[in-house]
Amino acid sequence: MIERPVIGFIPDDRTEYYGGVMNNTYENVLSSRYAGEEMLFLFSPDHKFRTWRRLWIALAETEMELGLPIRLEQIDEMKRFANEINYEEANSAEKRFRHDVMAHVFAYGVQCPTAKPIIHLGATSCYVGDNTDILIMRDALMLLRRKIIRIISALSIFANEYRNLPTLGFTHFQPAQLVTVGKRATLWIQDLLFDLDDLDYVYRGLKLLGCKGTTGTQASFLSLFDGDHGKVEALDRVISEKMGVNSAYPVSGQTYSRKIDSRVLGVLSSIAQSAAKFSNDIRLLQHLKEIEEPFEKDQIGSSAMAYKRNPMRSERIASLSRYVIAQSLNPPLTASAQWFERTLDDSANKRLSISESFLATDAILIIYENIASGLCVNREVITRRIMEELPFMATENILMEAVKRGGDRQDLHERIRIHSMAAAAEVKSFGRRNDLLDRIASDSLFSLNRTDLEGLLNPVLYIGRSPEQVDRFLSEFVNPILKDSEADLSGERPQLKV
Repeated sequence: MIERPVIGFIPDDRTEYYGGVMNNTYENVLSSRYAGEEMLFLFSPDHKFRTWRRLWIALAETEMELGLPIRLEQIDEMKRFANEINYEEANSAEKRFRHDVMAHVFAYGVQCPTAKPIIHLGATSCYVGDNTDILIMRDALMLLRRKIIRIISALSIFANEYRNLPTLGFTHFQPAQLVTVGKRATLWIQDLLFDLDDLDYVYRGLKLLGCKGTTGTQASFLSLFDGDHGKVEALDRVISEKMGVNSAYPVSGQTYSRKIDSRVLGVLSSIAQSAAKFSNDIRLLQHLKEIEEPFEKDQIGSSAMAYKRNPMRSERIASLSRYVIAQSLNPPLTASAQWFERTLDDSANKRLSISESFLATDAILIIYENIASGLCVNREVITRRIMEELPFMATENILMEAVKRGGDRQDLHERIRIHSMAAAAEVKSFGRRNDLLDRIASDSLFSLNRTDLEGLLNPVLYIGRSPEQVDRFLSEFVNPILKDSEADLSGERPQLKV
């Protein structure tokens, strides 16, 4: 008989922990297994509540500077406790008030009795909530940007090293014309450059909500400043500057437009799409044994089949990318469902979709850099696969050479077609080697011997402008970005948690 689980179990001193997490309660794997420490800090409660206090200080300071009867000693008191969150007081207050912002206003006031009367003066909950969300998303985007730059750098080194190494190109995952390993890597880089453009555009457009009041009219602040519109406008501007942002949105409801969240998560979705494309290519190449992701000395590929080297890291990118792309649907649905100046059906959704999308994207880029910095290229496997397919691809060159030697193009074309079909049947139906060159060499219509044909099978003849494209792409489009972002390239390669 299967023992039924105990419902409502309360942990005690005997509760065991695994990896720092209590084993009898739900854990968020983005925190424990995947995301990096910097991103986890940005979305931590401590960072959020400290930012709330910075915003309250900025509000009080600016109100004082604009003439409200706020004393410097009150500001100094608030600054003394800016980073010392009294969580027990705040948690107890939230249970009573059922309102997180007012709970923290109360807790801050307990620490700052002199400043208590002016904390949150004229503001709504969205003053701290929405402005903090924008500030965190700005910092989080910059953290992702640094990671993207590092990946582009790793891939550019890879592309340059293998700029002229021929490899079989695929369309529809069927053998096509040759490319080079480096040229293929430029496609991965270019996708990331698109993402970088989108990220920079959205980042530059992010502004603070500012101080807009309950319906966005700034009525409470207009009252505080005795109808002085100039001071109300200055309040928005100065607070934004104090928080390191150029400006606030000119109009809003009680909240900033939830379309902002759609734009931000659209960028994360785009990054996830690029990473998933890369991971899928690596998974296919690892199946072909041509290029493999890093595999550590003691790593186990399969619990049952000891010989396997499963592309675990690439598969994890694919898995997390699917999650991020799906999560990007949440903000559009939320934005489209907002009523007039404010509804609260965004709040719980935002707490999940925004933070978890950033954490998952951070994890994706950590894995991406880990793979891109340690790709293993199996040259001999690549060459063997090329030579299995190259006789078919060389038929146009063979045809032209035979015509130069006096052959009839139409007759030669038909004969090559017949030989190609027969050689393909040898490979597909009987599993034999490709004997197309032998058939052509023994056909007197072509006037070509085996040595002549071998001379037409140099893979470099079939890679087009791949090396030159790599060189131009890196020098004109990639290197200038890397040069402008040199500070982001320092440090060691990120290590996976698991």
